[in-house]
Amino acid sequence: MHILTVNLGDRSYPIYLGEGLLSRTGELLKKAGSGKKVGIVSNQTVADLYLDPVQESLTRSGFRVIPIFVPEGEEHKNLKSLSDIFDRLIGERFDRSSSLIALGGGVIGDLAGFAAATFLRGIPYIQIPTTLLAQVDASVGGKTGVNHQEGKNLIGAFYQPRLVLIDLEVLRTLPRTEFVAGLAEVIKYGIIEDPQLFALLEANLEDLLSLNRGLLEKAVAASCTIKARVVEKDEHEEDYRSVLNFGHTIGHALESLTGYDQFLHGEAVAIGMAQAATISRREGLCDDKSLERILHLIKGAGLPTDLPSGIRLEELANKMEVDKKSVGGKIKFVLCAGIGKTRFHWLSAEDIIARLASIQKKVESENR
Repeated sequence: MHILTVNLGDRSYPIYLGEGLLSRTGELLKKAGSGKKVGIVSNQTVADLYLDPVQESLTRSGFRVIPIFVPEGEEHKNLKSLSDIFDRLIGERFDRSSSLIALGGGVIGDLAGFAAATFLRGIPYIQIPTTLLAQVDASVGGKTGVNHQEGKNLIGAFYQPRLVLIDLEVLRTLPRTEFVAGLAEVIKYGIIEDPQLFALLEANLEDLLSLNRGLLEKAVAASCTIKARVVEKDEHEEDYRSVLNFGHTIGHALESLTGYDQFLHGEAVAIGMAQAATISRREGLCDDKSLERILHLIKGAGLPTDLPSGIRLEELANKMEVDKKSVGGKIKFVLCAGIGKTRFHWLSAEDIIARLASIQKKVESENR
């Protein structure tokens, strides 16, 4: 087991990374000083796979466990599901010494985290991510929240977990499409911060897709280390933490526009990264070779790079305008200046769409 740390003063917390850690949940939660009543927020699919070992470990350590199920899917990351969680917590007489465990992917982590942040004005919570995307991104950093019909993650709070428990064994039961979608966030870290990680992915992509244990551990540890370092510099996304949004402005708008049922989050982010990198090249920031490497790695992982046909750019612009990162009608858009380098440009939704339209015209011209 490796232990990484997110250093945030009196709100610092460990990230436990290894294999077989679900059976140590009770031990690690006890070490963190949690109260005896623990709610486990999950969905039925994840619970069928992983609830038993987590619950058994907690029971052995003297905890009283209350499972709380929510529907599966991004479309259920909303105020209705949040209210259902509150109903269970109130019905089970949870108090401020009680805690929540988020057992699942990013949707579960965001929902459970926001419930913990707001119930009784804050109770402890623990992240046990069961998807690659959640392990390398959503579980670390304290972003919690729900979607609104007008946009993704518009309602939420920054609220740090007490600990993050990453068991790499759970990835072996993850559907391949979900694993590939999670790779988008790993690729993102290489693009924005770590040329060595990017090169590692390039050289070992097939082995990583085959779930090579050593490579998985390296990729997840490197991603969590980068995420922790960025969060330590800028916990509330007042400045530098925006770098983590590379590919997300377009990706989130695309998810919202398609009703959260056409793309997995990582797939939408992959399209957003490819488009952002292409815009970066047209802005004179990213060189041809770096753009070629970025697009080649994204495609090689089995992820999409092009906006789907039928998407109206004007509608995409409308979704960007309600982006939570928008200030005064401008979005802090993340561009890349080569592998491992980024730049922020304040652009309106219309600015971004104009650049996407220009890219589409060039592609159409080349395909004639």
